[in-house]
Amino acid sequence: MKIKSVYISAQERNAGTLFASMGMMEILKRNLHRVAFFRPVIASVDIRDSDISFMLERYNLDMKYEDCYGYEIEYVETMIANNKTEVLVDQLITKFKKLENDYDFVLVEGVRHSFLTNTINFDFNIKIAQNFGSPVINLINAKEKTVKDVYEDILIENENSTNQGCTHFATIVNRLDEKKHQQLTKKLKKYKFTTYLLKEVPELDLLTIGDVIDSLGAIPIILEPKDRTRIIRAVKVAALTLDNFLDHIEEDDFVIVPADRSDIILGLLGALHSNAYPNISGIIYPFGMNAHPNIIKLIGGLKSFSLPVLSVKDDTYITARKLSKTNAKIKVTSERKIALALGLFNSSIDTEAIENKILTAISTVLTPMMFQYKLFEMARKNKKRIVLPESSDERILRAAEIILRRDVAEIILVGTEEKIIRNYQRMGLDLSKATIINHHTSQLRKKFAKEFYEMRKAKGLTVYAAEDAMTHTNYFATMMVYFGLADGMVSGAMHSTGETIRPALQIIKTTPDVSVVSSVFFMCLKTKVLVYGDCAVNQDPDAKSLAEIAISSARTASSFGIEPKVAMLSYSTGESGTGADVEKVREATRIAKEREPDLLIEGPIQYDAAVNMDVAKTKLPNSKVAGQASVFIFPDLNTGNNTYKAVQRSSDAIAIGPILQGLNKPINDLSRGCLVEDIVNTVAITAIQAGQKK
Repeated sequence: MKIKSVYISAQERNAGTLFASMGMMEILKRNLHRVAFFRPVIASVDIRDSDISFMLERYNLDMKYEDCYGYEIEYVETMIANNKTEVLVDQLITKFKKLENDYDFVLVEGVRHSFLTNTINFDFNIKIAQNFGSPVINLINAKEKTVKDVYEDILIENENSTNQGCTHFATIVNRLDEKKHQQLTKKLKKYKFTTYLLKEVPELDLLTIGDVIDSLGAIPIILEPKDRTRIIRAVKVAALTLDNFLDHIEEDDFVIVPADRSDIILGLLGALHSNAYPNISGIIYPFGMNAHPNIIKLIGGLKSFSLPVLSVKDDTYITARKLSKTNAKIKVTSERKIALALGLFNSSIDTEAIENKILTAISTVLTPMMFQYKLFEMARKNKKRIVLPESSDERILRAAEIILRRDVAEIILVGTEEKIIRNYQRMGLDLSKATIINHHTSQLRKKFAKEFYEMRKAKGLTVYAAEDAMTHTNYFATMMVYFGLADGMVSGAMHSTGETIRPALQIIKTTPDVSVVSSVFFMCLKTKVLVYGDCAVNQDPDAKSLAEIAISSARTASSFGIEPKVAMLSYSTGESGTGADVEKVREATRIAKEREPDLLIEGPIQYDAAVNMDVAKTKLPNSKVAGQASVFIFPDLNTGNNTYKAVQRSSDAIAIGPILQGLNKPINDLSRGCLVEDIVNTVAITAIQAGQKK
């Protein structure tokens, strides 16, 4: 899976989130045409987010502001408090994936530390990144920490994110003094994760005149546009007499002085034009006052005067207190700070290595939500018609509505129109976009019966039996697929597996290169999706059938974006065991290799050797499959069915299936205990299979 996004996650306040976003965006815009910026959570939809506005304007991103964020903090807190975190994450994935589909790359700036509460903890950032499938850049603020504390933060944050299935992209440690920088450089010399250490640049944390105007709502009395970027190193209150106050002014001071203190104002003007005194950054008048008209006239007559003068309504104390609590911000107009920040970024970080990662990095994480969204996207891109013959089942109707609303597929319901409409309206559903066909009264019934009779008369089927078969919804729906009136069928919520598969075998039949219909389950674990086959159809396949199941399962995996590395499972690994069961698997592996020479397949192999690299190195050290298998072929139905259920129940895995394979057209079976979500996923998979059939 190609990396198309990076997630920037800050552990604490003032870690340099916007700084990192700027640096990354500079790299991205140098290499890619269309780049998106996304923030999962913002403060409020009524207050324009400053980081989003900055990125949109500075980098001229081809995006609407509304597409750059997920939800406001109040909504997020409510969803989490109501135990709807998974729904929230799914909603965020939907917004994010649309950007990922429309743009070359998405730069994600994670949930702000100031938003973290008892309801929203730091792990929420990791959960979002995990489900986005985005490699993570961890940001750490080293200011006012010991080297030991910073080092431990690095280890903990990287371990936390990787243990939860996130791909580590880089760690950026900000705000280090020279001594800490040297010590950490030595400690991290052999550290396995890419870590960049950045020295503290005090000016980046200093206020500007623009910050004062924006934060205090100050009114400019004298101000040129370029003066907004003037930095403020310290704030001084002019409470002394002029001769004493002049001893205390320093370079880039910002002076609070009442407008009626004409002596101080004149003294500051004199200091500005004197080589003997430092240059202050500006003056602010409290109480909403302005200087005496004669002072204003005097200043107006100074041709070289370029000192910003502001005014606020608050008194001196309130003004000083507000300034002490004002944080520096980088704005689009902060060209000096931007230049400084980018200079620091480029000099401290291997930008070429980052460019190479962006172009070549591979994400191995595939969460259930990601896989499900992928299914929807694949189905939506090539929309197909799926027929559902069990329209009297409430789960089917609810799933059908979801499919229609998500625009995943077109839906055909088989049954009595009046009854179906009455049922879904009673449930408060809207299935008005679904096509309803009454199999009892449809003119297609005779055509289907005649065709079915011609197919099966050599097998002893009578005309009457053919006509009777078409009164059964599964047979009628299967004939719809056969004639191309539907592209696929999903059944099994009310019918047995045999009742679903039998019509398919009789009417649709297998593909020319396969003699056996088999099934797979997509086992969606926390950070990856595995393929299990056959867990539902073939009780005890012989070696030839097992080889065909392996080949079909590998093709299914590949068609859904999972690189097939096939493990032919047995109680023995390699040449260590003997017996009929082991020999069957060994022979099946040989047949599969002979038919598909390029297929990565290993067998016989035990499950632990197939999934665990440490075990694999011991038992099959030279295998390209052992330790990293993605497709697991069980020797018989007893083993396969019990294993998938054991994994499903013991690890909270989501099992999607069974998905039938080997048929000319897609027919899929549901479990009679299926949930609405299971039906939705199976319909999407069936639509994808239909789109891949030539």
